[in-house]
Amino acid sequence: MGFTFNLCEIFEMAEKIEHNGAEFYRRVAEQFEDAETRKTLLQLAEWEQQHADGFASVRREITEGECPASTIDPDHQDALYLKAMADEHIFNTREDPRQMLTGRESREDILRMAIDLDKEAMAFYVGLKEAVRRASDKEMVDIVIKAKMRHIGILSQELGALQ
Repeated sequence: MGFTFNLCEIFEMAEKIEHNGAEFYRRVAEQFEDAETRKTLLQLAEWEQQHADGFASVRREITEGECPASTIDPDHQDALYLKAMADEHIFNTREDPRQMLTGRESREDILRMAIDLDKEAMAFYVGLKEAVRRASDKEMVDIVIKAKMRHIGILSQELGALQ
């Protein structure tokens, strides 16, 4: 049996994933001495945080009727599951992000990594879209997907300018 999510849960996961991304880029930036690479990483962190803030804003404006509880959950297990989903996809919070990089990567390497991570996030959101029942909710999930697409486009342009 597959999982289904309501709109609030989708935006809660998206917000958490983007927040995790911002934290990931901030922590990775600490290990780079090159000012331009550090600046790129901090810009990526800022973009992720802006996405998280935007998704939080959308989630706050969703009415309760648009987010019906799918089950009775007195122990808040659903919230723990959503947190685990968000924390283990794309930007795994269980691992130290500084272990992924040496600190000697080029700005080009960082941009390629960011593009790959955003592609993973977009694929994850496309999968989540399938776990939403209502067509209107699917349209709202498209907002998240389109934000990732725009981000990939900007990063690709920056990468192209380096080559």
